[in-house]
Amino acid sequence: MFRAELDAIDIKILRELQRDGRMTNVELSERVGISAPPCLRRVRKLEEGGIIQGYHALLNGPKLGFDLVAFCMVGLKHQSDANLKAFAATTNQWPLVRQAWMVNGESDFLLQCVAENLTVFQDFVIEVLTSNEHVDTVRTMLTIRQIKRLGALEI
Repeated sequence: MFRAELDAIDIKILRELQRDGRMTNVELSERVGISAPPCLRRVRKLEEGGIIQGYHALLNGPKLGFDLVAFCMVGLKHQSDANLKAFAATTNQWPLVRQAWMVNGESDFLLQCVAENLTVFQDFVIEVLTSNEHVDTVRTMLTIRQIKRLGALEI
């Protein structure tokens, strides 16, 4: 499903679900101005088309004991397709890595890491990340304070 295939009602559905993914189908249908059965069909089509990828609760990390957020810029020894894929797959095995992007420029990957404290993060970087067979360089950035957090897309 491509954006060109989305009509005004689909866009309204997406906007409303981004605001509140827990609302009932009846409430959603009222907000977008259609009856419940076609609303549910549209939502299912958006899910099946991969436009809606899931529904999640937004958690407060520090209140749960995860006080440190850091970013790691990782350069690989060799940028072959096999090495890039292998490292990307490996990131899925590391619970501290919450998000990962393959990037171009000085680094090959940008990892967002969330840890309980600095010691846990340092242990991960030294014992796990830098010891990975594909890794050549690691540059880390500790965050001071998050100033903006938007999960929603402007559509």
